[in-house]
Amino acid sequence: MFNPFIMYKKTFLLLFVTFSLQVVIAQSKKGLTYQADTSFTKYQAVKWALSQSPNAKLAIAKDIKSISIKENIKYTTEDGMDLMLDIFSPINKKNAPCLIILHGGGWRSGDRTHHHEMAKVLASRGYVVVTPSYRLSTHALYPAAMVDAKTAIRWTRANAQFLEINPEKIALAGFSAGGQMAALVGTTNDETLYDKSETLKNISSKVASVIDIDGILAYIHTESGEGDDSRNTSAATYYFGFSKTEKPELWNEASALNHVSAGDPPILFINSSQERMHAGREDMIKKLNGFGIYSEVHTFNAPHTFCMLEEWFLPTIDLMDKFLIKTLKP
Repeated sequence: MFNPFIMYKKTFLLLFVTFSLQVVIAQSKKGLTYQADTSFTKYQAVKWALSQSPNAKLAIAKDIKSISIKENIKYTTEDGMDLMLDIFSPINKKNAPCLIILHGGGWRSGDRTHHHEMAKVLASRGYVVVTPSYRLSTHALYPAAMVDAKTAIRWTRANAQFLEINPEKIALAGFSAGGQMAALVGTTNDETLYDKSETLKNISSKVASVIDIDGILAYIHTESGEGDDSRNTSAATYYFGFSKTEKPELWNEASALNHVSAGDPPILFINSSQERMHAGREDMIKKLNGFGIYSEVHTFNAPHTFCMLEEWFLPTIDLMDKFLIKTLKP
């Protein structure tokens, strides 16, 4: 016999459960402050290093000559934001190799000026160096930053004549969060996962080689420290808008380790002594070896921000230079 009360009760329970599930998995946007997060600066990089290296000093490029610098060039507009980049070029060198550098800052802080000193030295060694901004998690959630990184590559390739570079010799480097992004860009060379921008969408976003400076390769991994929200919301949770237990598939999607394939470029890992900052590296190298893809590992007994510090600044650049000479072949 039909009982409208029972039917109403079942319908109510179904709606309640459905609503509850939607609440549990809803993407959090509380990190979207639309204001700059200045928690990570060049001087903060030194401050953090002092406990491990009492004599830590900020690196400054010295005796740099014969380079040109062009700043504040717009490469795209996303979500109403003009995204800018800066260009460091050797004078009187045409058809030069190019290196794009992505800054760190937990996908939430930092800015493209952090590696201007590095860019100056590399430009003096014959590279055109591009330092782009990208949308941080204060303004847009994942995968916005990755979309911007791919767009910056396409812009660079499309403007090869203006930049006087060889469009087949574009490499990508990044530090910390930028290193994680650089590795992910490289391992998605043969995918369209992050080619979502309408800007120059018919131009290739492939890179010829990758340099990962202390960036993780896997978010969810026994070596990873990402996603600890026990005290405060973690940088990665802000970035994704989901904790790693709420949406692990998203965290895995953004892990370079899960995209390794035969079409990936060679990669250089330059790491600090903080093991959690290169989570997944050994597993990734095994995968790369399986496809015959060249990789190198160099580890300094140094704090995480070593590439911005005087003691390790030039040694880091020397490793980058040697790797690029080896991998950006004629």
